[in-house]
Amino acid sequence: MGLSIGDVARTAHVTVRALHHYDAIGLLSPSERSAAGYRSYSPADIERLQQIVVYRSLGMSLQDITAILDDHTVEPLEHLRRQHALLVERSEHVHRMIAAIDKTMEAHRMGINLTPDEQSQVFGAFAPASYADEVEERWGETDAFAKSKAKTSSYTKADWAEAVAEQTAVGERFAALLRAGAAADSQDAMDAAEAHRRQITRWYYDCSYEIQTGLADMYLADPRFTENYENIEAGLAQYVHDAIHANAIARA
Repeated sequence: MGLSIGDVARTAHVTVRALHHYDAIGLLSPSERSAAGYRSYSPADIERLQQIVVYRSLGMSLQDITAILDDHTVEPLEHLRRQHALLVERSEHVHRMIAAIDKTMEAHRMGINLTPDEQSQVFGAFAPASYADEVEERWGETDAFAKSKAKTSSYTKADWAEAVAEQTAVGERFAALLRAGAAADSQDAMDAAEAHRRQITRWYYDCSYEIQTGLADMYLADPRFTENYENIEAGLAQYVHDAIHANAIARA
């Protein structure tokens, strides 16, 4: 038994007006009649409507949909395959958009007002926004976090690029001293530690010696920070830690 236009509208989540329009332009017409003589939709009509709904959701015009569905050289299963591929592509696009929005929101929470593309250009494979929840949980209530967020919120892409370049230079400075065999408590190593502290103060928040030694301890306690230094030079995390502590003691 066929379905009435009202039943089809409710089932397919389209309006009765749209179904009348589809009928008027020859896109979808009820092909059966009820016992009382009313026009009704057959299972084949419903299947065609499902295809129309999918193609419409993909942004196709009714004229293009008519041409596609009336192409009798294309089997019904091929339509389903084509729609499946288009929907998967659309789904992947939507997921990419959601991921980009999530990344932007997380970055804003950390005071990084850059687009995802700009973040990739500045930070490379490192994604600071991915640590937003952890950073806020660990330091969200601290004065340093508030100052850093307020300070960095106005940074441009060029500002961030300069900050990252300066941080990289400090890391390479430590690495060069380690390779040269300079002791962690040598004046050169302690000067590098002081440059490390000034770099943080300049770009993020007032970094006292107490805060800096706490960071140094974290470089060894947290494998992620340790790895960042070890990727530059084997043993560098320990060397930076020791140089920072030596510098703090010398300046006490």
